[in-house]
Amino acid sequence: MKNSQIIQNIKKGIAFEAFSEDNSFYLKIDKYVPYVCTAIHAGHNLRKSLTDKILLTDYERWFEEDPVTDIFIKSLPITIVANDSRFEYDLNRNRENCVYETAWGKKVWKNPLSNEEKNISLQKFDNFYQIIDELITKLKEIHKNIIVYDIHSYNLRGDDTKPVFNIGTERINNLKYDKFTEFWKKELSKIEFVSAENRAAINEVFYGKGYFLEHITKKFENTLVLATEVSKIYCNENTGVLYPVIIENLQKQLKAAILNNTKYFIDNQENKSINYCKLLSETIEPAILKVDKELYEIVKNFELLEPVNPINLEAEKKKFFESGRKNNPKFIYRPVNFNRFEFKRNLYNIDVDKISDIDIKIMYKNTINGFASQADMLYTIGQKDFLYNSLRYLGEPNHEDYKKARYLVSVPNIETDDDKKNLTTEDAYEEIKKCVDSYGFDCKYEFHEHSVAEAYVVSNDNTIVLKKNGKFTKNETRILANHEVGVHIVTTMNAKMQPLRIFQIGLPVNTYTQEGLAVFSEYLSNSLNIKRLRVLGLRVLATEQLIKGKDFKQIFDYICEEYDVEPNYAFYIVTRIVRGGGFTKDHLYLSGFSMILNHWHKGKPLNNLLIGKTSIKYLDTITQMVERKMITPPKYITKAFENPKNTNNIINYLIKGLIDK
Repeated sequence: MKNSQIIQNIKKGIAFEAFSEDNSFYLKIDKYVPYVCTAIHAGHNLRKSLTDKILLTDYERWFEEDPVTDIFIKSLPITIVANDSRFEYDLNRNRENCVYETAWGKKVWKNPLSNEEKNISLQKFDNFYQIIDELITKLKEIHKNIIVYDIHSYNLRGDDTKPVFNIGTERINNLKYDKFTEFWKKELSKIEFVSAENRAAINEVFYGKGYFLEHITKKFENTLVLATEVSKIYCNENTGVLYPVIIENLQKQLKAAILNNTKYFIDNQENKSINYCKLLSETIEPAILKVDKELYEIVKNFELLEPVNPINLEAEKKKFFESGRKNNPKFIYRPVNFNRFEFKRNLYNIDVDKISDIDIKIMYKNTINGFASQADMLYTIGQKDFLYNSLRYLGEPNHEDYKKARYLVSVPNIETDDDKKNLTTEDAYEEIKKCVDSYGFDCKYEFHEHSVAEAYVVSNDNTIVLKKNGKFTKNETRILANHEVGVHIVTTMNAKMQPLRIFQIGLPVNTYTQEGLAVFSEYLSNSLNIKRLRVLGLRVLATEQLIKGKDFKQIFDYICEEYDVEPNYAFYIVTRIVRGGGFTKDHLYLSGFSMILNHWHKGKPLNNLLIGKTSIKYLDTITQMVERKMITPPKYITKAFENPKNTNNIINYLIKGLIDK
């Protein structure tokens, strides 16, 4: 884009992104916020007419440039990135000295550059600063105070005592801005690394004497430039090899630090509180829409629960009891028409890296990895590898889970009339349909003979599946209504109203959050009883036995003998755990419920978890997206959340044992 057009766009306040006409820099403006992020030494380009004239190797140039600093700021709404190498012209030196003859003790050019060659570089220098001036001028029309994050990197050269972050402040008004640089230092100090101990410092290695800072500070009042150096812990200085995990971690945490610091700066300078999301764009970038569409098309028909249900369940149950409970059931499963390798190849061909916002990018990347792991599970149903793949994706209970499970199963089972199995599948259907109608939903119903669960939801087509010829207690029908409809159908309906389909297909291990919400709905609706709590505990303990290598009959005998479980009921508990070859999903009901319970106990809102198949791990990202108006708040809220009726004193007492101290 021509400089004149870039300037016109800025003056009109148009959101846009563009490369300069000569490709010397890139500018993105998603929203005219009161802060700018720059990476003026990120570039490595050298124009063709100079490639044969430079003495330095690519590596020698790279060593003194600031690679990856453009990625660090990619999530933020106003970014300026220099594409040209500082060895062509250095934007952090004044115009008279921006074209090197020597640099860091090395001669740069084979022969001195001609005035014509220098003038081309100087024109690029002038173009860049013309845009900088226009941008800051425009922002000053809108905002009283501006902050500029001038991001660089530096080489440790083997000295581990140097700080990870260094802030240079010598050329700013320290009397006015000292508390803000101190706050910036504190925010940078919060960033955590697995491979290094973080330390932030002020004026320890570099002092903020660059021309970029000087130019803006002298020309614009009430504008703070924070010259910030990041040590090259994110790469190997000697080879140029990058460390992607550290880069992603830095990008994510640096985004949060910049937002926190900018909010602090604006709040204190202007004596008002600005919402974090006002500091970010409120539109869904095209890259997100593209990734979301591609992902949905690949996984929209993916289904794991139905294939993992044995098709000879009742026949094997009969054989098991006829053998005196001595012979393990031999479950068989429907053949799956599924090409795992093609499925995973298509997933990994999605270009997630085009997404600018690091938090949203990570959410999509992990969702892709999650479906790849589920594909391994689907492909290995009925095989030994299924348990390994299940553990890899769904995890296993931890010490706290086992502790809570043993606490619940130790409670004597007190049965009431509501716990007698005197209701049919048709009765359960009527109770569930009544609940569906109360929300105004339009659902389909199917009755399957081989279902392990009493009921479950197929969210692709709003179908509620009920076990054919089942026997239910009155309390179980209430549980199913509040569990399946109150959460699973509610989240399905909310997801279909979102502009992004990721919430329909589901975030990684969404079972943990969704089943936690569903059991929490049972609790608040007064449906949860001692028997149900014991079942949640038994599932965890049965999973423990599975992981220890126990087979069906050993797990069956264990829960029957140790915890006095009725054999017919125990059969279905164990089947849920061993189906497919070892399905560890069921331990997540208790841990998920405990997590949601603790979240609620601390007074934290739950509603944004209802926008679809969410995961609490991404709640901050989801909430941020809602506040940025990228996705919509949930239209339907679980009725039990809005009108809690948890009046059972015994259950309330037991639940206290699941709340973290």
